[in-house]
Amino acid sequence: MTKNIVVLGCSRGIGYEAVKFISEHTDHNVIALSRNVSSLEGMKNVDAFSFDLNSQNVREELSAILKNYKSLDVLINNAGTLVNKPFLELSQADISTSYQTNIVGIMAATQAFVEHVGDGTAHILNISSVGGIQGSVKFAGLSAYSTSKAALVSFTELFAEEYKDTNIDMNCLCLGAVQTEMLAQAFPGYEAPISAAKMAKYIVEFSLTGNEYYKGKILPVSMSTP
Repeated sequence: MTKNIVVLGCSRGIGYEAVKFISEHTDHNVIALSRNVSSLEGMKNVDAFSFDLNSQNVREELSAILKNYKSLDVLINNAGTLVNKPFLELSQADISTSYQTNIVGIMAATQAFVEHVGDGTAHILNISSVGGIQGSVKFAGLSAYSTSKAALVSFTELFAEEYKDTNIDMNCLCLGAVQTEMLAQAFPGYEAPISAAKMAKYIVEFSLTGNEYYKGKILPVSMSTP
C-alpha cells in the first residue's frame, strides 16, 4: 500500500538521502520539509515545501500543508542543528536555536502531524543522538546540542505513554557517527564508519516497519564512539 511519508529536515545529509531513497526505491509519496528544497527538485513522488522550524508558527504552518493530504502514515523527525562551542562561549541565541530546532519545533510539527493522521496506523520516528542518552560518552563543546537531543529522547517516551492506546506509535533512533556535514562540524577530520546514504536506508526501512516490533523505544544505532 502506498504511504504518505513526511520527512522533516532534508536539504542535505541523512534527510536528503532518505528522501532520495524513498523516491528511487519505493512507490511511496514524500512530503519533504526543509528550509532549502532546491536539492529535492525533480525527484519522483516528492512534494517539497520550504519550511523553517525556527518560525513562531510551526504548528499552524505545517497544518496548512498537511491538510491537503487524505492520510498520513509516517513522520521522520530528522531536522537538527549543531553548535560546537565551549560552554562559556555559548550565547543565549546558540542555546535557543539548538532547542527550537532540535526539540521545540519538532514537538510543534508533531502536533500538526497528529492532527491530520486519519484512521490508519501511523509511525513517528525521532532521530536523536547517542550523545542524548544518559550514561553515554559525552564530548566537550556539545552542551547545547546533546542536551536538546536528550530532550527529544524524553519526549519520545512521554508521547508513547500518552498515545499508547491509539493508532499512533513513536520511536527514537539515537545515531552514532555518520559521515555528514554535521559530523565534520562536530569532529573535524574524523571519518565515520557509515555513510549518510546507508544510514538513511536503515531509517526509512525502520520507519515503515519498526513500529510492528517497537513502541516508545530509545534505540542506539552506533558502530563507534563518537
